[in-house]
Amino acid sequence: MSNREVSRVTGNSEGKYPTRQLGKSKVAVASVGFGTVPLAGFKAKASYADFEAVIKAAYDGGVRYFDCAPMYGFGKAEYYLGHALRELGIRNDVVVSTKVGRVMKAASRVKKLDTVYGIEWVDPLPFLDTYDYTYDGIMRSFEDSQVRLALDYIDVLLVHDLGRAWHGDEADVYWKQIRESGYKALDELRSGGAVSALGLGVNETEAVVTVAREFNIDCALIAGRYTLLNQGPLAGDFAELQQRNVSVIAGGVFNSGILATGVKGAGATYDYGSVPEEVVRKVRTIEEICEKYRVPLSSVAIEFVLMHPAVATVVLGAQNVAEVKQNLASSGTAIPAELWTDLKVAGIIPENAPMRQVA
Repeated sequence: MSNREVSRVTGNSEGKYPTRQLGKSKVAVASVGFGTVPLAGFKAKASYADFEAVIKAAYDGGVRYFDCAPMYGFGKAEYYLGHALRELGIRNDVVVSTKVGRVMKAASRVKKLDTVYGIEWVDPLPFLDTYDYTYDGIMRSFEDSQVRLALDYIDVLLVHDLGRAWHGDEADVYWKQIRESGYKALDELRSGGAVSALGLGVNETEAVVTVAREFNIDCALIAGRYTLLNQGPLAGDFAELQQRNVSVIAGGVFNSGILATGVKGAGATYDYGSVPEEVVRKVRTIEEICEKYRVPLSSVAIEFVLMHPAVATVVLGAQNVAEVKQNLASSGTAIPAELWTDLKVAGIIPENAPMRQVA
């Protein structure tokens, strides 16, 4: 067994997916995890009953890693997830990650933030998020998450949306906050045993590399930046993260939908927005190659990301039980080597994209 496939330290390893260690930490995650954005009011309302049913279906299908954040439904994802884990009696069997960098405040007392993706949550909790990467802000965010989740410890803690891609001209303000005191809070939480692994949860690799050079992190949840449509990290970022033993938790492997539904899917989106014509053309080409080998587009999207040795797990999401079962079925599909060759010939993926996992 390679050093990337180790026994779980937190929880057990009865899921069907192999587990991989997150950096230098003692946390190991299954190669397929589950994200809670779709169940927190993204595009459609989801009841607690829906939420619990989806978590149970994912768990029954072998998933042992669940991710959430204060931002998702302005507290709803954490509130529902913690309750579901208790009701199902599976807390000790799974790894949970959540995020800091935002503090939730009563909606009546704070102005709504303008964000890059501008998600309009459906029926969120009555709070709004404010950015705070200071020592006090990170501690407040962490303790609030513990209360919403009703968990006495959190396995993986990620700093949410730190970097210029998200904050633009305000990025320097938040970099100063985390450098002057935020790192200290993170270090105390990990050294004190309140969390087992630290990292970032972002939509860019640059911020991850910057933090990894300054602070000892274990992992990073990077959404939508390494997919069949985006391979920017191959230019050097993933190689550096491997050298620093920082594991990648890959989110957004469908680029928010287009790589799951294809171009014919109703309501398909690309990075939470409309799909550019250039992307439509690329996806059509990918679909043609998938049809040639009778392999689902979603399966190819998942496996492509998992084949990179920097990636410890892919985090998938679903709005209902049927989507959970579809995603898990997609993650177990065998893909012929010739398909990857055709994608390279078509210019969809570069020649240096890893085509098998490295031990």
